Amino acid sequence: MTTSDLSHLIKAYDVRGTVPDQLNPEVTRAIGAAFARAVVLPEAPVAGGGTAARPSVVVGHDMRDSGPELVDAFAAGLADAGVDVTRIGLCSTDGLYHASGVLGVPGAMFTASHNPAAYNGIKLCRAGARPVGQDSGLAEVRRLAESYLDDGLPTAVDERGAVADRDMLADYAAFLRGLVDLSGIRPLKVVVDAGNGMGGYTVPAVLGTGAGLPALPLDVVPLYFELDGTFPNHEANPLDPKNLVDLQAAVVEHDADLGLAFDGDADRCFVVDEHGDPVSPSAITALVGLREVGKELEAGRTPTVIHNLITSRAVPDFLGAAGARTVRTRVGHSFIKAQMADNDAVFGGEHSAHYYFRDFFFADTGMLAAMHVLAALGNQPHPMSALGEMYEPYVASGEINSTVADVPAARARVVEAYVTQQGAGPVDVDELDGLTVSHWDSHPQWWFNLRASNTEPLLRLNVEAADQDILEKVRDDVLSLVRAADAAASGTTSEERA
Repeated sequence: MTTSDLSHLIKAYDVRGTVPDQLNPEVTRAIGAAFARAVVLPEAPVAGGGTAARPSVVVGHDMRDSGPELVDAFAAGLADAGVDVTRIGLCSTDGLYHASGVLGVPGAMFTASHNPAAYNGIKLCRAGARPVGQDSGLAEVRRLAESYLDDGLPTAVDERGAVADRDMLADYAAFLRGLVDLSGIRPLKVVVDAGNGMGGYTVPAVLGTGAGLPALPLDVVPLYFELDGTFPNHEANPLDPKNLVDLQAAVVEHDADLGLAFDGDADRCFVVDEHGDPVSPSAITALVGLREVGKELEAGRTPTVIHNLITSRAVPDFLGAAGARTVRTRVGHSFIKAQMADNDAVFGGEHSAHYYFRDFFFADTGMLAAMHVLAALGNQPHPMSALGEMYEPYVASGEINSTVADVPAARARVVEAYVTQQGAGPVDVDELDGLTVSHWDSHPQWWFNLRASNTEPLLRLNVEAADQDILEKVRDDVLSLVRAADAAASGTTSEERA
């Protein structure tokens, strides 16, 4: 009977927890052994790499101090099962996806992304960087790992897998350079905030000459490039506005053309314009998407672009007008990656600044998105603010989290007001991911999405409207409904809570 419970560690999309109480070498070795048997060995006949008799896995880690020890334990679990392991050392998450893609083998990236220093985690993928999520192998990995922790690891095979090291940073940099040509753009000054994360390792290689590539017409001003998993300057989470403050100030101070901010594992990239004002990820999705759509049309193909349901309505507007077929999907990388592959989509974007490319194994890469932005800016004379404004015609609230005691009751109040009673007029409703209520086909134009967290008593609200006044009215009204019972219990009004 299994008594170990890894539900707090192995979530819907990845493995993530505190070190060493939740994630330690013992647990990691069990997860490695489980990954071998649940994913790697069943897939071995179609996976490349390894020896003639053995499959292979590529493993990398970010700058966190716990990474190397956890990688060694994970590799041991794989080797015990007869799987060869290629350790590529320090890398970004998209660097790991690149290695999985070009080597044609499953992969494991040790990172906790933007989480604090006490955390680490594992992002797993199948050969070719295909996702491993709850419904595509991760649930079985968890079940096996729990049984191994209770009953002991399986006996090692007679011919254990070999563990070898390989540096793939230069290959990664050259691969990206081959996808976007920046050599002919006008000179640009760009401030890059790596947040002491892996962008400090990959930016010099890709945008500079650190990997032995020719110099580009870029003057890169580095901010917090020193790799430090304790994040001494600020959290490596650009989604939180307070973590953009230093970048915004530096862009203005250096009279730069734009600023780029990467998260801890550098798979997400945020953009600020020459004034230091953030450019929304939806605007970047439209901008980059149009570049990829144009290439598809020139090649005589009908392009498909994936976007999650939180992105601005401007995204399907612009891309549809350009001749693309757009597909709306749930929030989460495993969903969007699956849709990317199923639809042979050329590009995909999320409101959280994850950008996916068919040319990059249908995986997300912040660096490639940044290169597209630099190319779009550098191939025309207008400033970044003008580009951002062009692709951001509506106003959005951003994601607003509300902690509520009774999530179903709070949601029901919103349904009663907006759907049952239709107090704001006739609306379109769908439940693809949470509750989406739309008044977009009539005036005034607005829509909102209300989603529950999978792990916390939270409701997440996103609102978009054609103008600020309508945005504020819808936002405040929905928040008052969501927070009503909690406000009454605490003695505050819903208006004060909003």
